[in-house]
Amino acid sequence: MRWLRYEVNGQESYGIVEGDEVVAVTGDPFAGYELTRARHRLRDVKYLVPVIPKTFYAAGLNYVEHITEMAAKRGEKPNIPPAADIGYRANNALIAHNENIVIPHDAGELVQYEAELVAVIGTKAKYLSEADALSCVLGWTIGNDMSERTWQRNDRTLWRAKNSDTFKPMGPWIETDFDLEAARTIVRVNGEETDNFQTNHMLYSVATFISRMSQYLTLWPGDVVWMGTEGSPKNLKHGDVCEIEITGIGILRNPLIREKR
Repeated sequence: MRWLRYEVNGQESYGIVEGDEVVAVTGDPFAGYELTRARHRLRDVKYLVPVIPKTFYAAGLNYVEHITEMAAKRGEKPNIPPAADIGYRANNALIAHNENIVIPHDAGELVQYEAELVAVIGTKAKYLSEADALSCVLGWTIGNDMSERTWQRNDRTLWRAKNSDTFKPMGPWIETDFDLEAARTIVRVNGEETDNFQTNHMLYSVATFISRMSQYLTLWPGDVVWMGTEGSPKNLKHGDVCEIEITGIGILRNPLIREKR
């Protein structure tokens, strides 16, 4: 099942995607819903961020190749995380499928994508074992963890390097029927493939992260956990279009523009 959060005629709603249409529901996938008779063509609706999370978690540094390649670019030895440590991102940075990523006017040239699988929490969870950890997951979507690397290296925190407005595209929808083992993540910039990797080739699994997190943090319906990226992302600039595909989920597409001052 694919859950789309969308807007039509000024009204926001959840719906279930069927082919090239979305069937409107009353309610939502977290608290319960009922189908309606209203249908809209996908091309006629505005896609919204699939969920506005109560808490926005991000794994980071969760693919060994990404850690080693980024360390090599900095002339450093790779520092492989010894445990599944979680971080945070900011809701102000969230945008939906097809919305513009706005590069701040004073950003440098090292503005890069990070293609990430996103777990969407569906039920309240605490003290989960790894065996049971995925039981709290409603479904999956795609995230683009946009990063300004110069700021990332030099600022004391990631407040603007990771969390500038529009720097967290997420979407296009929530997919509940997803085979993680079979999935691949593919990035295309202006139609040219720049990355292609096994989505589940993670240092620490989704279950490992959720289980460890739940020992200390209560997970709530609508929380999201971004799972990190592989490889060495390429620079993006004004006029580019970045597409992230995770097979079995869909494609998250966002154009880039540079802010004018």
